[in-house]
Amino acid sequence: MVVNDKLNLTMLCDFYELTMSQGYFATGYADRIAYFDLFFRKCPDGGGFAIAAGLEQIVQYILDLHFGPEDIEYLRGRQLFSEEFLEYLSGFKFTGDIWAVPEGTPVFPNEPIITVRAPAIQAQLIETYLLLCVNHQSLIATKANRVVRAAEGRTVLEFGSRRAQGADAAILGARAAYIGGCHGTACTISDQLFGVKAGGTMAHAWVQMFDSEYEAFKAYVEMYPNNATLLVDTYNTLKSGVPNAIRVFNEVLKPRGITKCGIRLDSGDMSYLTQKARQMLDEAGWTECQISVSNSLDEYIIRDVLRQGAKIDLFGVGERLITARSEPVFGGVYKLVAVENADGTVTPKIKISENVAKITNPHYKKLYRFFGNDTGKAIADYLCIHDEVVDDTKNMEIFDPEATWKTKTVYNFTAKELQVPIFQNGQLVYKLPTLEEIRSYCLAQVDTLWEEIRRFDNPQTYYVDLSQKLWDIKYGLLKRNGK
Repeated sequence: MVVNDKLNLTMLCDFYELTMSQGYFATGYADRIAYFDLFFRKCPDGGGFAIAAGLEQIVQYILDLHFGPEDIEYLRGRQLFSEEFLEYLSGFKFTGDIWAVPEGTPVFPNEPIITVRAPAIQAQLIETYLLLCVNHQSLIATKANRVVRAAEGRTVLEFGSRRAQGADAAILGARAAYIGGCHGTACTISDQLFGVKAGGTMAHAWVQMFDSEYEAFKAYVEMYPNNATLLVDTYNTLKSGVPNAIRVFNEVLKPRGITKCGIRLDSGDMSYLTQKARQMLDEAGWTECQISVSNSLDEYIIRDVLRQGAKIDLFGVGERLITARSEPVFGGVYKLVAVENADGTVTPKIKISENVAKITNPHYKKLYRFFGNDTGKAIADYLCIHDEVVDDTKNMEIFDPEATWKTKTVYNFTAKELQVPIFQNGQLVYKLPTLEEIRSYCLAQVDTLWEEIRRFDNPQTYYVDLSQKLWDIKYGLLKRNGK
């Protein structure tokens, strides 16, 4: 457990989940099978897609679901819960089914990232933690992927621990950033726990500690000759920082035949300074010296400085990544979509709102992604009822998401079901991939999206369509409820 080994995360729930659960218990609904979808309504930063993340922590949470004696005593002390209900909670465990899209999958609004089928109390009590995991890590993975794409193949490191909202946000944020494409982190414990490679060299305090910048640089390079990256902007980047770095590289590294080294800038005009620094390093013969930069970077600043000719090999991105500062809420929701009757039939449920965006897609569903056989690119996503089968040997008509009276013909495609079984009857049936496998999968899946979907500004809206059967059920529920 990342946060604190003394905490029972089963208690990390909204209190209304407990009051509703007692209500289900008292009215005979405790064991009624319910279906919930976890999805989001809008991509962060006006982007064209998001990256699903957080599933591994959900798996660990489900495996440890229980109420301990101290939890029961706390609840008893609230004087709201019956002894019969508290006795039920004392033997609580998850016995249901969970399906999810694998971590690293590009996902789109209003399609289920996770589907839960479980007795009503079980499905209700896990709401908060599932949302917490998916909302946080998907947000950071999505932001990281935007930053990495802006860097156009250059190395990006996550530097944000000290600005994160708490320890867990720093640790799991580094994990999510790695899924999104970052190459490593400054957060040591994330390396220890997850294998997200941690790295770093020096802060301004190191340079200030010595009597001169030259002495600070020389002491560091002598100690770490194979990892010599010097922070050159403590005093004056071009007048002292870069010249002193070159002097030390010449005195310490050149006699040893070491050509790998680096400088870092944490302030100033990155476009101008890196161009001048590159010129100075090249003229001194240090053509392999890498230039890295940090200081309140995001995808837009990175894109702009590169367009302006900046000579940068590595970006260290901190607060604007780890907090997703430009849009710090992912907005995932968890909604009841169906209940199961005693005879095994499924009754769809819908939430209706005056705000059209909040009307849910009912029923127990499947989620498909269509890939063009000629391009390998994702064409559209398709939501249908659980018992429908997509025939990808035939052409299909799907609706234009921006104008529902228009249709698009999909042909020569392969349909892939996106959600995979995670738990069945309370048992884990999914082999968790390594973090490296998740990251590689994420980058490969993002490459299946057309550039129009991936652009930062005004991306093309991706097709996410409902099957005719699902649409008819949704429309029927809307009419029945007066819409």
